[in-house]
Amino acid sequence: MIALRINGQSHELDASLDMPLLWVLRDRLGLTGTKFGCGVALCGACTVHVDGAPRRACVTPVRAAIGREITTVEGIGATPVGQQVQRAWLAIEVVQCGYCQSGQIMSATALLAKISAPTDDEIDEGMSGNICRCGTYPRIRKAIKLAAKSGGDGQEEK
Repeated sequence: MIALRINGQSHELDASLDMPLLWVLRDRLGLTGTKFGCGVALCGACTVHVDGAPRRACVTPVRAAIGREITTVEGIGATPVGQQVQRAWLAIEVVQCGYCQSGQIMSATALLAKISAPTDDEIDEGMSGNICRCGTYPRIRKAIKLAAKSGGDGQEEK
């Protein structure tokens, strides 16, 4: 049995230490917001936070998550920055097909938690490795800037 802390809750389950964290989240715990995309950490659809840092769950063995705080897209709204990003995503209507968006939101939240007002270059670097087949990159950038500027509610801070 292994113990994991995910979205503020403790979970005990039987899983191989080599099993990718993605499969534990999706198949064992039913947290299907984290998506399987490429399986080799190139697309970013499976991005989660491990101790606040973005990690690709498809290549992260569950052993690397033991004793760490894991946050998935289902839990990101419990953080102030996560709430800002979610509100901005809705205000800008970022989503097209939506498949990559949980990973995009997780990377954007990690970026804004580290850099509260990122430049375009910092956004490009922070979001690199998150691929959107629909090409919503301009809306993603706009939403990140809105979240940074206004708390994501569509209204600039006074």
